[in-house]
Amino acid sequence: MHSRVKGWLGMTREQLDEIYRNAEPGELPSGDTRGTAILAGSVFSKIVAAIARLFAWQGKIFDIFCPGAQAGVLVNKILPLGLTFIVAKVYVDKSWLDGKDTIVIDYSKTSVLAKVIRDEIREVEPGVYIGKVWWGKARILDFALTRHIPD
Repeated sequence: MHSRVKGWLGMTREQLDEIYRNAEPGELPSGDTRGTAILAGSVFSKIVAAIARLFAWQGKIFDIFCPGAQAGVLVNKILPLGLTFIVAKVYVDKSWLDGKDTIVIDYSKTSVLAKVIRDEIREVEPGVYIGKVWWGKARILDFALTRHIPD
């Protein structure tokens, strides 16, 4: 796990929101990324991240149509086998958190299961993204994505 992401596991929601607010959208990710679920402000955050990684969600695979593209698609890697499932559209739009530009991961038109989910990410450093998960208009979780480096 990336050292910056390890640090995020010990932060409160407010601290993570501040990092997000101070970041730019950055480059749209491409290829395989490693995901880390962050249960902000919980003493169980590291345990939840490990369990989620093993049994639920490992990250996302971004497939940008061409270099410099302003939109694309992705699939999530889920379950212990890392199956690719749950497609989303990826584009830049305004954040629901602060109204500034962000990279939106939109499931509303691509997934029956995740229709009400919207993710937002911003690049904190090259290849490291902090994200927010929305269920409808309610914030439910934070997460991180990093360029995938095989274990």
